[in-house]
Amino acid sequence: MLHMDRRRNRYLWLTVLLIIIAGGVYCAQRLIGNSEALWRNVSLECVPHQRQQGQPAPCSEVNIDSDYVIYKDLKGGLQFLLMPIAKISGIESPVLLAEQTPNYFYQSWQARHYLADKRGAAIADRSLSLTVNSELGRTQNHLHVHISCLRPDVRQQIDNDTTRLGNGWQPLPTPLRGHPYLARRVTAQALAAKSPFRMLAEEVPDAGSQMGHYGLALVPASDGSFILLALRRNLMRFNLASTEEIQDHSCAILDTAVNRL
Repeated sequence: MLHMDRRRNRYLWLTVLLIIIAGGVYCAQRLIGNSEALWRNVSLECVPHQRQQGQPAPCSEVNIDSDYVIYKDLKGGLQFLLMPIAKISGIESPVLLAEQTPNYFYQSWQARHYLADKRGAAIADRSLSLTVNSELGRTQNHLHVHISCLRPDVRQQIDNDTTRLGNGWQPLPTPLRGHPYLARRVTAQALAAKSPFRMLAEEVPDAGSQMGHYGLALVPASDGSFILLALRRNLMRFNLASTEEIQDHSCAILDTAVNRL
């Protein structure tokens, strides 16, 4: 009995320590990373410049009517971000679950041409991906969808492991990047009709009340549909649910056979 109590106490202290470490990382990311930088770009530069001068710089596009901007991220030669014009902190915001909120994932996929435009050459859809990190797994406090290249090894694993996926959430057969992702197939029509944020919140038990614990990603499948991926944070395993881990901002996949149109 004494041995069990000691083990229980060690487990409790380890849990507390991990929470403290995660909290410290979270605070450090925001202090060092200037967590409002993207929001300032949107609210103080891109949108005012578009309204006053008809020029979106430093953004690539400002779409007032559809409530989004497209911004070339500093990381990677081709990575772009889609961000709302309205202030939305991130995936944990209940605003994302309202029916009237724009479908930012769908808008992001429609904006993928910016990567090809920047490259000066076509990019196969199978080379691309969209990701949104969890509340602890991000450095910026304004919602931003990463539009970037997919890692080649992730492309191969998804092709191997998702052939039997249906339109319901289920665990991937093998961990992706060492983490236990949930996945479901989404048709192009379904993606246009309903936000993936709402799919996650309404279809995965308890996700709706804990959205900030999740990262979300979208990867095109070979048949014209999409694979929606969700990762829940697990502090005990040092997993902050940063789904950006499936992306490669150096875009090595563009030099492989995957990118042949």
